Amino acid sequence: MNICDFLMSPAETARRIGPAQGIVLSSRVRLARNLRATAFPGWAKKPERIRAYELIRPTVEALPEMAACYSESMDNLPALDKQILVERHLVSREHAAKGAGSGLVLAKDERLCVMINEEDHLRIQVLLPGLQIRQAWSEIDGVDSRLEKKLDYAFSPKLGYLTACPTNLGTGIRVSAMLHLPGLVLAEQINPIIQAVNKLGLAVRGLYGEGTEALGNVFQVSNQMTLGEAEAEIVERLSKVVGQLIEHEENARQMLLEKKPKMVLNQIGRAYGIVANAHSISSKETLNLLSFMKLGSDLGMFPDLDRCLADELFIVTQPAHIQKEAAGKLDAEQRDVARADLLRDRLRAIKRPTVPPPRSGSALDKQAEA
Repeated sequence: MNICDFLMSPAETARRIGPAQGIVLSSRVRLARNLRATAFPGWAKKPERIRAYELIRPTVEALPEMAACYSESMDNLPALDKQILVERHLVSREHAAKGAGSGLVLAKDERLCVMINEEDHLRIQVLLPGLQIRQAWSEIDGVDSRLEKKLDYAFSPKLGYLTACPTNLGTGIRVSAMLHLPGLVLAEQINPIIQAVNKLGLAVRGLYGEGTEALGNVFQVSNQMTLGEAEAEIVERLSKVVGQLIEHEENARQMLLEKKPKMVLNQIGRAYGIVANAHSISSKETLNLLSFMKLGSDLGMFPDLDRCLADELFIVTQPAHIQKEAAGKLDAEQRDVARADLLRDRLRAIKRPTVPPPRSGSALDKQAEA
């Protein structure tokens, strides 16, 4: 089966909603696990990787959550399909570069995904929309327990779960939330916030994780270390920090509307003007401008713009998605033209932004009531 026939359409993905969706785009919990007495994927020779893959794959497929799943070896996936999986945040960029002896098992609802022979033998991931860190942990904990009954995990009573990277040693857990923070960026508060989060032992990364830019004003916040702290403690600590970031973002938006409304309207109006009228536009510029249109939608400046449409455009304008829709191979310049054509078509009925109405229920209002 073609992976694009299996995946939800971008419109369906954009309609998946969760708590605090306007700021928290998604919550993810990932576990790193390895097999006992088996070389880690980075050290294993090809026959060893294939043997581990052939052992793990049917075990994962047998999980009740994986009924009607998509399961494939990475060497059978075209490069373009791998990149689409990266753009949907279903696999890592590193896993997309893998070949024989590595694979993917993806649940029908796309909540659960298992990468086989990435950096570790298993990278188990639960990805949910909005702020659902605790729910993601609950789901992945159950999956991990069922797999551990079938697979002999590499575990040390002293060190915990053994992993390829020392930073994953112990619990092997990586908890993260993807946040849309244009208010903090416009208010020039994002750098102090990032520094404060780093001091708490958390990492702040870009749209596609470590080593990537925060395109579209999207930042990933995650724990850095997994040794010496229980999984539930890590989940609670990150949940608390994300709650504080939501409040900071809401306050920044409210402050900008109160003190710099023309600057906000100018930023959002310029973004609309370019995105809705350009005839050639890069992926990077598109994501950054769509971020401000999403902000405008959240602030009530686009009464006829469905936030789901903005979220869908965030997906379909990325390079692999643009290429997939084309009849033939496109170079970068042709993709920029095709992207602009798509944006003009999808936004032609959207009117220019207007001054936002008075807001209530913000973090500042809640503080005043308290």
